[in-house]
Amino acid sequence: MSGHRSPADTEKAVQAKLGETPLHHEQMAAVANLYRAAAAVRQHFENSVLRDAELTWTAFVVLWVVWTGGERETRRVAEEAGISKGTLTGVARTLQSRGLLERKVHPADGRLALLAPTPEGERLMARVLPEFNAEEVFVTEALSDDEALDLADLLRRVVVQVETRGAERRLELLDGAQPRPRRSGRRAKR
Repeated sequence: MSGHRSPADTEKAVQAKLGETPLHHEQMAAVANLYRAAAAVRQHFENSVLRDAELTWTAFVVLWVVWTGGERETRRVAEEAGISKGTLTGVARTLQSRGLLERKVHPADGRLALLAPTPEGERLMARVLPEFNAEEVFVTEALSDDEALDLADLLRRVVVQVETRGAERRLELLDGAQPRPRRSGRRAKR
């Protein structure tokens, strides 16, 4: 890939900057390539099958969650999609305005909202999913079926590690303190 350093070049650059600070290069390479692969795959999907469907990656994931799981509370949709409730609000509004998603008040608790695919959302997903799967095949065609299953298992193990032990690890890193709220990146107005 032009414009990208090899993992060995990156390792040398990091070592030159940190000197003798010990690092676990195998794990660094695994996480760096996990990130690079996820970004490359996401970009490929957004520029191919999802562009034709006029969906972002996040909109597809939200639609996927309610399509596969049926009507769900917004907080559950956000959790399953791996996004914040605030992000879900904007994505759900867009999908709703396109007639792909329906938002209803929870029958037992009026403070909660439910999301469900509309018939048009159901049709779109039924049309897009085979195209999406064809691209899943494309991006993994350098792997055998067994290698693809091994990769899926390895990635699942990474996810389980973070989901089961991540909160404990974050508290450990912060000496038991709660993390500060995230900043948007904007500086406070003076």
